[in-house]
Amino acid sequence: MSTVSIPASTPTRRWSVAILPGRKSIWIGLVAVVVGAVIIRSVGLTGSESATMVGQAVWHEVDRSNLEVVVLERGSLESQSSVELVCEVEDVRKDNINGTTILWMIPNGASVKKGDLVIELDANPLQEALDEQVLYTENAIAEKIQAEANLKNQLTMNTTAEAEARLLIQLAELELEMYSDSENGTHKLLVDANKRRIDDVNNEILAAQATVGLRREEHRGIQELFKLGYANHNEVRRIKLTYLQAEQQFAAKLNQLQTEVSTLKKTQVYEQRKELLNLEGKVATAKRGLEQVLRNNEARLAQMQALMRAKEESLKKEDERLARYKDQLQKCKIYAPQSGLVAYPSNRSYEVREGVPVIYRQKLLSIPNLDSMQVETRIHESSLDRVHSGQEVRVTVDAFPNSKYRGTVKSVAVLPEQNSWSGNDTKVYETIVTIDEQVVGLKPGMTAVSEILVDSISDVVTVPLHAVVERDDQTYVVVKDDQDHLAPRAVQLGKASDTRVSISSGLDAGEMVAINAQDLIESLLTNSPTERIAARSMGVPH
Repeated sequence: MSTVSIPASTPTRRWSVAILPGRKSIWIGLVAVVVGAVIIRSVGLTGSESATMVGQAVWHEVDRSNLEVVVLERGSLESQSSVELVCEVEDVRKDNINGTTILWMIPNGASVKKGDLVIELDANPLQEALDEQVLYTENAIAEKIQAEANLKNQLTMNTTAEAEARLLIQLAELELEMYSDSENGTHKLLVDANKRRIDDVNNEILAAQATVGLRREEHRGIQELFKLGYANHNEVRRIKLTYLQAEQQFAAKLNQLQTEVSTLKKTQVYEQRKELLNLEGKVATAKRGLEQVLRNNEARLAQMQALMRAKEESLKKEDERLARYKDQLQKCKIYAPQSGLVAYPSNRSYEVREGVPVIYRQKLLSIPNLDSMQVETRIHESSLDRVHSGQEVRVTVDAFPNSKYRGTVKSVAVLPEQNSWSGNDTKVYETIVTIDEQVVGLKPGMTAVSEILVDSISDVVTVPLHAVVERDDQTYVVVKDDQDHLAPRAVQLGKASDTRVSISSGLDAGEMVAINAQDLIESLLTNSPTERIAARSMGVPH
């Protein structure tokens, strides 16, 4: 990763380490500069030595120019509108296979058009499940029809039972009304019957009285005839006995008939009350019967309705399963949703090839749109505060080094990548750069270099990066003095690009600087054997 801005107050040693992760070919020379600067001394060579080294220097004239400050990162190409296809077929567990087997698939990297068949999965287990589900659905339909008929029958039965109960109430009330009518009520039948019986009893009393009277007159007549001598004692005694027996029978009969009349009168009252209570009871019973019928009707209707809802829900579930199986059967053939290039996943944990089962929601392939591409790169944490959405980017693809593409920073991740935490303390943030023009020939996975323009400075003094070295928190360049001798000069650095750095003070346009300062600086700033040995121990060639 690279950080190319070099504030003047920041030591070059730290700056050079930060930009190392960028282009290795650009910065490798600067590494030698930084290591060599460790042993630099702020003393010069003798005049003869300096004159000898002038011929070894590669000179560059300092000029004023516009400086673009960029963050340069490598990444890989990907499509801006890549469509991922996953397995949408659920596993049919009856086939004892974990997943659905791939029967045929289009070759990896093939170009497809929208609507082309790309993968075909084994549909036989689903077809068998669909055939079984058709039977289940038909049974559910039959059960629902039967439940509808039962519900209608129950409604009819409820109406009939309620009508019968209400009719019983009307009949009981009518019977009570017929009995209770004061003028024409049926209770008068009992009264009339009792009256006739009492009249019959009275007639019997009168008849008995008449018989007694007749026997009394016969007895009186015999007595008169006996006085006149026309009847004897036997006839008198016989008539008298008949008269006495008639009186005794009358007395007994009268007592019996009077008791019967009294009983008839009392019985009439009780019978009327009894019949009235009976009829009123019938009315009350009929009303309670209606209430019971209504409650029973409500309970039976609720049961039929609940059964009907259960059958409807069952049919609904079976229909949903049937529709899902039909949909799943159609999804066994996977078609390209857009035109593009077929790319299968390279993850070895799950293979996508013919004869291998795939599970539900497993990624099968992606179809990127090759007309619009973007670069997925990673920004080093030291450059994160300078990169944001909307910045201009120049994109170069390794496969087409002579072509540059206009781009824009689309997004910068808020959190670092998790795998960037392992191994060292360096953290990187995923950054997406879109290519803002239509491209031809670019494919996903190609390596691309993104030059993110973070700043642009006009008319500043600039030198190549190789012309700068650092020692003891001080930055130097190698120049020629008035006697054409080499000499180190302290300078203050400004912002830098990937190849040039601005000089804020210490150097003017038109002066000459050595761009191979790393090859010269040791001799210019180190003059004692002890320091040369120290330099060699630190890995600096002498």
